[in-house]
Amino acid sequence: MPDEEWERFLRESVEGAADAPVEPSARAREVQARLRKDGGQPQGWRTYTPARRGRRTAWYVTGLVAAVALVLVGLFPQWVVGWFGGDGGGESAGTPMAAESERPTAAPGAEQALRPTLDEPFRGSPAARWADGPDGITVPPVRATGWMDAAQVERALRRSKEFMVAAGLDSGVLRGKRPERAIALLSPHQRDVREYLRAAFSSAPPTEETDPLLLFSRFRPDQADLVGDIVKTRGRLTYREGERGAVEVTADVTFVYPVTPAGDGGADAEVIRTIVRREVVMSWDDPSKVVTEPDTMSLVSYSVDMTNGGCSGPTGYFVPPFGRADQQPADESRLDPYDRSEPVGTATGADGCATATRS
Repeated sequence: MPDEEWERFLRESVEGAADAPVEPSARAREVQARLRKDGGQPQGWRTYTPARRGRRTAWYVTGLVAAVALVLVGLFPQWVVGWFGGDGGGESAGTPMAAESERPTAAPGAEQALRPTLDEPFRGSPAARWADGPDGITVPPVRATGWMDAAQVERALRRSKEFMVAAGLDSGVLRGKRPERAIALLSPHQRDVREYLRAAFSSAPPTEETDPLLLFSRFRPDQADLVGDIVKTRGRLTYREGERGAVEVTADVTFVYPVTPAGDGGADAEVIRTIVRREVVMSWDDPSKVVTEPDTMSLVSYSVDMTNGGCSGPTGYFVPPFGRADQQPADESRLDPYDRSEPVGTATGADGCATATRS
């Protein structure tokens, strides 16, 4: 062997070659043996493990579903009421019903047959879960319509609701007084309405065409007393563009009046619910096209369904059938006064009267 090769051999024997295999330590041999036995690789203490996306995606989906559900509750509360038995009568008697934003598809479900009392005048009635007074009349969202911008439409809707409140809920009018506040909202330039009002509140007996009950709720103080200060209501306003750009508002409202015979304040006094549903169409006319006055409207049409209010001919007042509430003539048509799924006037008999299937 040449001297140079011999010297390199001796030097590498002492220092070690760069590519020479390294004998593992006893500790390393022990770890390798355990891995071969258990399988896999050890996890270092600084190792980063990415988050699992399956569970996080599930939370995203759950949150999205919840958000959509909240939007639906806000936009379409009547759907949610229906899912949980709203108008179908599935809710408990003490649960208030959601506001009515569109015509229901069916009548409310049957209630437990309980007679009304002075302390609970709405007992055994769907009206027990209705709102009180003006709160039961729903006003829709506003948008520019016809000749009005959104602010003017909002004012027209507010005035339309004021008319329904003044005509059907004013305490003085209910006790027979002239409906001055409601009349003030009617255009003085509508001749046929002026003639109707003049005849309705004259001393002459009213006719079918001049009966004030077509628009206003009234009881004779010497015949009937209202039970308490609460009248239950349910209904809504809708609107669209009418003739000559007018904003035409339709009010469809049911009023439930609990009454007892006048002067009978005994604990066992009979309580009857007179139930009235009115549909009134009001036109808020463009003053540049129709002669009118500010904050007044024209009447397009008005119709009424009434039960437990008298059928013996118009008197100008509701006449509750005290002592005869359970008598139902077989020849009269039947009307569920709480069924708001049908148009007004579809269940009256030949004489304009109908017997309530419940009150």
